[in-house]
Amino acid sequence: MIRRRRECERCTRRFTTYERVEEMMPLVVKKDGRREAYDRIKIVNGLKRACEKRPVSINTIETIADRIERTLQERGEKEIPSSVIGEALMRELHDTDPVAYVRFASVYRSFKDIGEFMVELEELIKERKGLPLAKTAEPGRRRE
Repeated sequence: MIRRRRECERCTRRFTTYERVEEMMPLVVKKDGRREAYDRIKIVNGLKRACEKRPVSINTIETIADRIERTLQERGEKEIPSSVIGEALMRELHDTDPVAYVRFASVYRSFKDIGEFMVELEELIKERKGLPLAKTAEPGRRRE
C-alpha cells in the first residue's frame, strides 16, 4: 500500500490517500458452478465475523487477507475454486485463534449435526494437548 499526501487544487487543503496496486485476481468458481470476481471485502468480512469479540486485531485480519491474495496471485490461475480459498482461510484462522477457527468452520463446512461439529472440536482439543490426530486425507478436511 502506498501512502500519499495530496493537496486540493481548489481549497489548498492537504489530505492523505492510500493506494493499492490492483492485481488481476482470478475468478472464483462457487460450489454451484457460478463464477464471480474475487472480492477482498468478502474475505475480510468473513474473518471479522469469525473473530468477533475475540482478541484478534483488524491488522491481523488484514494481514491474513493479504496472505490469501498473495497466494492466489502466485498460483497464476485464471479461475480458482472457492473451496481453495475457504480451506486457506481455515488454516490461517486455525493458527490465529481456535474459537474463530471453529466459528468459521461451522459456517463454511455447514455441519449437518452436532456429531460432525464435535469431531472437529475433539480434533482441535487433541491438537492443543499434543495428542496424535485421527488420520485424515488432508489437514483441515472434513472427516467422513
